[in-house]
This record gives sequence, C-alpha cells and structure tokens, in this order.
Amino acid sequence: MFGFLKKRRLPAAKRPKLDAEERIVAWAGTTGDSVVVATNLGLWLSGADARLGWHEIHKAAWSGRQLSLIAARELPAADGGDYVVMEDLPPLVLTLLDPDRVPEQVRVRVNKSIAHTSHHPLVDRAGVRVVGRRVPGVNGLRWTVRYDEGVDPAAPEVAEQTAELVAWAKTGAGPTP
Repeated sequence: MFGFLKKRRLPAAKRPKLDAEERIVAWAGTTGDSVVVATNLGLWLSGADARLGWHEIHKAAWSGRQLSLIAARELPAADGGDYVVMEDLPPLVLTLLDPDRVPEQVRVRVNKSIAHTSHHPLVDRAGVRVVGRRVPGVNGLRWTVRYDEGVDPAAPEVAEQTAELVAWAKTGAGPTP
C-alpha cells in the first residue's frame, strides 16, 4: 500500500562481515553488480575484505553520479613520535547507480571524524597538514600529518618542526574545522 515507506534491503550475498558493534547506515549499487556499504565505522567496497575507516578517507567528492574518494595510508614510522605520517592513495571513483544516502553519509561521517586540521608552511611554500581525527573505539584523537609534495619528512628540521606543530595543535590552540 505505501511502497514509498519500504526500506531498501541489501542482498544477503552482498553484505560484508560486520564487527559486532557495526551497523549499516546506507548502501548503493555500483557498476558491475558491485555495492558500496556505509556503516557507522566506515565504508565497505565490493571485493574488499576490510572496511575503509572514516578516519582513513582524506577527501571525498560527489558529482551527482560518481563518488570520488582519496584514502590515505600510514607510512612506516621514522621515530615513533606521537603522530603518524600519511600518504594519499590513488583516487577511487565509484559510479553509484542508486546512491540512496551513501554520499550524504560519507560527507557527514568523514567531516565528523575531523576534530582539528591546520596547514603550516615549511619550505619553499610547501608545508604540512596536521590533523586530529576521531577513530571509533579509540579514546582521544589520532594525530596525523600529510606533507605537501616536495617536503622531505626525513630532514631533521622538518621532523623537528612537525613535532612542534603537532604539540601545538594538541594544546587546542589551533583552528578547528
């Protein structure tokens, strides 16, 4: 009778193996009979055996049909400091055939994961972005840095200045989004 009130159901064969505290908030079909599933903890892509956490998504854009994501990966730690150096992965573009609430959930949840972000010049106009992110199940913030192209993170003066900038951001003195 009220067909517009029917809830869309994710086909069981497309459902990822969720953690006990994880729940689906939206999903969308993509090209090639694949799906993308948004949960309270992150984004599951078809064929992936792990979710992409909201705190791991550096950028996301919605064009009305395509969802573009730039995720980041952690680089090996050089000095075991109190921050993690991140590097962008190649862009991932997903064509959502029936987007439902996926683009909205991606935008809201990625933005909510960001507690602090600030960019600071280091050398020749290149700089570093300092970011404090909320990670589900983790107390406090996870501090990350992302260097602009041309910055050598191994240079002693860069590492020293970065550590000072992260310490400054942790005091709460920095701008927030």
